[in-house]
Amino acid sequence: MSEPLTFDRYFGAPRLSGLRLSPDGRRLVVTVSRKAPDGKSMRRSIWQVDPEGKAPPRRLTASSAGESYAAFARDGSLLFTSSRPDPDAKPDPDHEIDALWMLPPDGGEARLLLAPDGGVGAVAAARSADAIAFGVLVHPLAVDLEDDAARAKARKEAGVGALLFEEHPVRYWDHWLAPQRQRLFAGRLPSAGGVEPEEKLEPVDVTGDPGPVFMETEFDLSPDGKTIVTSWSDWSKPPATPTDLVAIDVATKARRTLEHFDGEFNQPRISPDGRYVVSVRTTDGNPDLAAESVLWLTDLTGVTPGRALTPKLDLWPSDPVWAPDSNAVFFTADYRGGVAAFRVHIASGAAERLVSDGQMSDLCPSPDGQTVYALRATMSVPAHVVRFAARGIDQQVEELPRSVHDGGVAGRGRVERLVATASDGQAVESWLVLPPEDVVAGVAVDGRVPLVVMAHGGPIGSWTGWHWRWNPHLIAERGYAVLLPDPAISIGYGQKMVQRGWGRWGEAPFTDIMTALDAALERPDLDPSRVALTGGSYGGYMANWMAGHTDRFRAIVTHASLWDLRPFHGTTDDGPRWEHEMGDPYTDPDRYDRQSPATFLDEMARLLTPMLVIHGERDFRVPVSEALRLWTDMHRHGIPGRFLYFPDENHWVLKPQNAQIWYETVLAFLDEHVLGKEWVRPSLL
Repeated sequence: MSEPLTFDRYFGAPRLSGLRLSPDGRRLVVTVSRKAPDGKSMRRSIWQVDPEGKAPPRRLTASSAGESYAAFARDGSLLFTSSRPDPDAKPDPDHEIDALWMLPPDGGEARLLLAPDGGVGAVAAARSADAIAFGVLVHPLAVDLEDDAARAKARKEAGVGALLFEEHPVRYWDHWLAPQRQRLFAGRLPSAGGVEPEEKLEPVDVTGDPGPVFMETEFDLSPDGKTIVTSWSDWSKPPATPTDLVAIDVATKARRTLEHFDGEFNQPRISPDGRYVVSVRTTDGNPDLAAESVLWLTDLTGVTPGRALTPKLDLWPSDPVWAPDSNAVFFTADYRGGVAAFRVHIASGAAERLVSDGQMSDLCPSPDGQTVYALRATMSVPAHVVRFAARGIDQQVEELPRSVHDGGVAGRGRVERLVATASDGQAVESWLVLPPEDVVAGVAVDGRVPLVVMAHGGPIGSWTGWHWRWNPHLIAERGYAVLLPDPAISIGYGQKMVQRGWGRWGEAPFTDIMTALDAALERPDLDPSRVALTGGSYGGYMANWMAGHTDRFRAIVTHASLWDLRPFHGTTDDGPRWEHEMGDPYTDPDRYDRQSPATFLDEMARLLTPMLVIHGERDFRVPVSEALRLWTDMHRHGIPGRFLYFPDENHWVLKPQNAQIWYETVLAFLDEHVLGKEWVRPSLL
């Protein structure tokens, strides 16, 4: 039997993201996150991986601040962001800036390119020119970056933290959209070996203050460095929130709209020949018709009209990447409990599923067009580097040799795939994680182990692979089996599955989860009398809904959950978007009321299922007011439970010490109500 998955091993393991291939195809780089020495944060560094799998991986960057990968320049220099101090300036411990750095292709010392007060965000590099584009947060009235720094200094010295807004939205996920907001800049890269003081990156502001435009979005730079293509979101007339696809001329700063419709264009990528843009085009939907997503092909020259590149693909595509010859696009899509890798030919529209086993991400086609490198995870193993052929249906991947940078942990429990059938004939698929054999004896009754059902977030989403936040294997180590169902509104099973739950969150999604549960409990190794439910975000909504609709669960854990949809519409960071699905809450609140768990509070009070409520103060997507209202309603109606509050976390729980407290509390709560053990309060609480 393998080594148990303890908290120390789990939180100490490396986490891989941001895989990229150098222009010559000789180097892969990946961002590796590890717990910082003080245990209070995650620290990132950049590692190099040999695409041939012959040389061992080696670390490229190291600093106490950590680094995040940004992009490869044309000459192979590595651009990255870091808040490491400027070696030529006096450190300011009270103001860490995500500055832009460049590491030469042959190694050596990284050099600082730019350290604006608002920090550098996303970066795109030109394929055929020494040019980059990047985002910077800038004060609306600032005329340049020096003026912006002066305004920030004045605010700090005056002790002013007030924010003034003149448009919507005012915040996003976990931060306020003021006093600085993103602009796009461009610049010519200095040579990698340049050391002269006068050889600097001279940033050019190509957008200016965008006004009532939401620009926290992705963009790309043309191969010649002359054009930026980006999403351009107009929130000035809610509930309409159109996100156009626009091109910005770097030299003239002129902006032209490439594509417009009442939906969104996101993740734009310009072809290597500079002719086309591929993006993800998603409709808004309406209360009767679910949103839908396709890859969209736009002629950057305007000669031919835009068209759907994947019109027959009954899945939601994401993260497109061009083949080096500009004749095909690689992309990923949720597919039956995984994330598959696809290739679609531009001319014919023919798509083939290259890899369907596992959770694929970060696709990197080789320059010769023969190989694709990627990160692959499974339900039992975290992401690691793999490669596969650029053609061929449902291939097996080849794992590159592992080392300290991408190994260390894996789930010990057996993982199975279950399929149940809903009343309308729809197949409802789930993952089932069984506890390791050496812990079963401590919890089994008559050979049966307790079961925890985990409802996924989204609501449009699915369970697809290793999860660093909601990891079933940590729960399985305690002796529980874990069921991860994909009910109605889940992606990966065709548009019909999304439509079944669209705008009716508590209907088919609820009955589908119960159907999956009933089918699982037909097994002789699961105990139907000892079952609990957990969920976060939309999964938390479902947990609250379950509390008012069934007595099947001994305990319910609800994290970052929606409680009352009508006030939530006005407090969440993107309320107007919900109107596309739920309708206008001002003129027709009926659906908000019918689909709100709060509507069924009296039934919750009758069922009295114990609930653990968890929420973070900095959660702007589902504000903490939802948890406070739920907790108050529970106490007013005698519903037993506990409330775990994180003043320094957002929608997720990102700090390792907080995440461990989260798991300790959840497992103690489950043990108390499912296993009948005495409640053990975590020592740090």
